[in-house]
Amino acid sequence: MPVRLVIEGGPWAGVSRAEVTRRARAMLALLQLPDCELSILLTGDDQIHNLNKIYRNKDRPTDVLAFAQREGEHGERAGRLLGDVVVSVPTARRQAAAAGRALRDEMTMLLAHGLLHLLGWDHRTDAEDRAMRRETDRLCAAAARPRAQRPARAPDKGKTPRRANADSIARRAARTAR
Repeated sequence: MPVRLVIEGGPWAGVSRAEVTRRARAMLALLQLPDCELSILLTGDDQIHNLNKIYRNKDRPTDVLAFAQREGEHGERAGRLLGDVVVSVPTARRQAAAAGRALRDEMTMLLAHGLLHLLGWDHRTDAEDRAMRRETDRLCAAAARPRAQRPARAPDKGKTPRRANADSIARRAARTAR
């Protein structure tokens, strides 16, 4: 699952590149989109404000923006590329503090919300909003589970499963112990 993560203006305290990438991949796996490409930009309020003004005509920062590649006149040309999700880390930090939750959880929710927009979900009506919130919660729950708690994925047909060597086993054990 190709996930491209760009961190602009960071590093941001409390934001782990590996964890954001792992959570994005978990969401794509749950959505059964293993061959899709997703780009994520973690940035500051100034950049997301600029993008919000240009693309949504809203002259203020926001928490998340989604730029779908599969929509519009030439959407069929996007191939595997879903699009871009842009998250403002400072806004996420403020929202997390206001809600009394961890920054990691707020970032996960914003990533899930943006990903659903890439897939055509919206929240213009109360019914759409409720459905999107349920799906966001489902994605967040899957993303928050450690790898060991997720069901093993069957190997692709025709491919030999990779065997773990002693080094990879030791690294996995060290990560699990943290």
